[in-house]
Amino acid sequence: MRFLVRDKSFYKSFATLTIIISLQSLITFSVNLADNIMIGNYSETGLSGVTIVNQIQFLLQMIAGGVGGGVVVFGAQYWGKKEIDPIRKIIALGLKFSLAAGIIFFLAGKLMPYRLLRLLTNDENVIEAGLEYLSIISFTYIVFCISNTLVFSLRSVESTIIGTVVSLFALVSNITLNYGLIYGRLGMPELGIRGAAIATLISRCVELAVVVVYLLFIDKKLKLRPKHVFTLDFSDLRRFTKVSLPVVVTGGFWGLAMSVQTAIMGHMSAETIAASSISGVVFQVAAVLGMCSSSSSSVLIGKVVGERRFDMIKPYTRTLQFLYICIGLFCGIVLYLVREPILSLYNISQTTHDLAMTFMTVLSFSVVCSSYEYPVEGGIIQGGGNTRYPFIVDTICMWGFTLPLSYLSAFVWHLDPLYTFMFLRIDQLLKCFPNAITVNRYKWIKEVTLTK
Repeated sequence: MRFLVRDKSFYKSFATLTIIISLQSLITFSVNLADNIMIGNYSETGLSGVTIVNQIQFLLQMIAGGVGGGVVVFGAQYWGKKEIDPIRKIIALGLKFSLAAGIIFFLAGKLMPYRLLRLLTNDENVIEAGLEYLSIISFTYIVFCISNTLVFSLRSVESTIIGTVVSLFALVSNITLNYGLIYGRLGMPELGIRGAAIATLISRCVELAVVVVYLLFIDKKLKLRPKHVFTLDFSDLRRFTKVSLPVVVTGGFWGLAMSVQTAIMGHMSAETIAASSISGVVFQVAAVLGMCSSSSSSVLIGKVVGERRFDMIKPYTRTLQFLYICIGLFCGIVLYLVREPILSLYNISQTTHDLAMTFMTVLSFSVVCSSYEYPVEGGIIQGGGNTRYPFIVDTICMWGFTLPLSYLSAFVWHLDPLYTFMFLRIDQLLKCFPNAITVNRYKWIKEVTLTK
């Protein structure tokens, strides 16, 4: 038996999906990086404030991503069966779930903004800057949840190019508006942090407009119409909830954990917050291939399960794991090499520069682990129908090891920020071991599209 798949169509499908989804994510992260650089050059305190607020956005992204992940699990298997009507029903349910999450976060940002930010940092200057940003950015939460679910829905039927187009529109509009509204250029008023928030809000609206136009006038696969979206058919609610809830909870717990991590770093110093923000954004850009291979794997494995080609699952799984390791090594080398060139773009203190440099060195090693463990559990296992496993592993590793150790490091042992940062990344190494064992036992294969 050959270890790796020899079918060229498999590699073509994996490469096409991964590259297109990665390009989409890369553009999105480039928007974040541009925001980071522009705001960082305007005000280091402003950068810290925006970083704190973005943890709220990140938590919402994880929840919305969980809903989208549930849509992909169902959608990919139904796509393998060539059944479109059930996919529309799943999309309608997903939109209702994600819209509810967006409304809750919007109301929280409007009704108790200070309490939210006070949980993440005790620096009043940072909080003040964050409040200014949050007052506007909270309007993007509802818009984002709708567009995000629609993009995931298209991804489940292998329509990935629209996500890249949407992100490209966002990149151009966001950078242009940032330049004008933060610094007062191009005939626009100088609004600083508020300008960055307004630019993001407009960009989110552009994203939604582009994806809606595509669905209504260009898409030939889903043929989604308003009557499908606004339907009150809840016949698949139980199955969707059973499969999607673990994904949503996993994303929510993960987002909450990231907020706790930010709170731990945020109670150390403003320089630590800024350094963590810079290194985190650069990590997202450098690790994009590893992270996005999860989405492409979920679609490929889900489609194979839907087609009931079970004989292909083992060779696909072995080959994908080999590809993840290669991708991880590549991402690690890239991240290590771009540290100094990226930091040279920032107008930051020497302390912040040195911390960010050290943090990115740590990340250049941890990205190898994350590029393996993340797509194994979130791509192969979850795409195969087992959505509970990622929740169990993520919860144990994050809440049982990462957060307790990093808390002790920062507030009990009073270690250097570097060691605290390393503890915050230890789960990426820990999860490699159970994931490698579980994925090669093949007990995670479930046909979620079966009615019984």
